[in-house]
Amino acid sequence: MSNDSLPSLSRKSSPPGYKTQSMDTSYEAEQFLFDAYRRLSPSEKTDHLIGSSRFVQELKLAGLRLRYPNASEEQLRLRLAAFRLGRENMIRLLGLDPNQETW
Repeated sequence: MSNDSLPSLSRKSSPPGYKTQSMDTSYEAEQFLFDAYRRLSPSEKTDHLIGSSRFVQELKLAGLRLRYPNASEEQLRLRLAAFRLGRENMIRLLGLDPNQETW
């Protein structure tokens, strides 16, 4: 990627009352990131979102594997579904309470 295709950093200070999305990110860095996202094509944005979603699901699954080391893959996938569906829906739809340690 050449320097010409990089988003430009504006050296303006943040507007009054503006808070960045993350406490450890400067206004300039955040504007740089927003500008980079604006330059993505719709399909690139879609690819980015799908990849991010998959990454989050894999992190959740890894956490579940640590919490339930003896669980089968099916049980882990059901617990992963509980994140999306919520406790009440898991009980209503599948009769499983995600708050219980064993199923």
